[in-house]
Amino acid sequence: MNKRTYHLVVAAMLSAVAFVLMFLEVSIPAVIPGFVKMDISDLPALLGAFSLGPIYGILISLLKNVLNAIIEGTTTGYVGELCNFLLGAAFSFSAGIIYQVKKNKRTALLGAAVGSVVMGLVSLPVNYFLTYPLYINLYFGGSQEACVALYQAILPSVDSLLQCLLIFNIPFTIVKGLLCSAICFIIYKPLSPILHGSRE
Repeated sequence: MNKRTYHLVVAAMLSAVAFVLMFLEVSIPAVIPGFVKMDISDLPALLGAFSLGPIYGILISLLKNVLNAIIEGTTTGYVGELCNFLLGAAFSFSAGIIYQVKKNKRTALLGAAVGSVVMGLVSLPVNYFLTYPLYINLYFGGSQEACVALYQAILPSVDSLLQCLLIFNIPFTIVKGLLCSAICFIIYKPLSPILHGSRE
């Protein structure tokens, strides 16, 4: 099997794992409303970006959401899948492109940290213009106030959707990226022979 074919096979495997991880999500209602879930489904894309290259990180994020849309269907008109893809791609590509500059532990750490922050920052326009308008129409009867009220139950001083996203969602998304990064650093070396197709 040539190198490119092997990379595609590994990317497909990582995409399948990412799809499964999408179902392992938890709510943390003490820090953010329960409809926002914590999961580690971006971990395989980060593994792919580090081992195969940043483009593969984007590919894995894409395939994960395509699998989810095909197998589970969509309740958001594919907007939820699009947003998940955009955030995951921003995370893995940013981390991977930095790691490509010089492949060592330091740049991997830097890449993962930058990728987490980039994902958090990208979540603001993605959520504000795409995800939340749809969810507010679907689940809150078109009432932005009803959505904001869930955040106010945690922090009464917030009074707008933008403020909610800035105070709650951006830090939450960054922490999600850092969690995926921490797990990546724990499991990357044991998985390296599979990811690289060698015993290096």
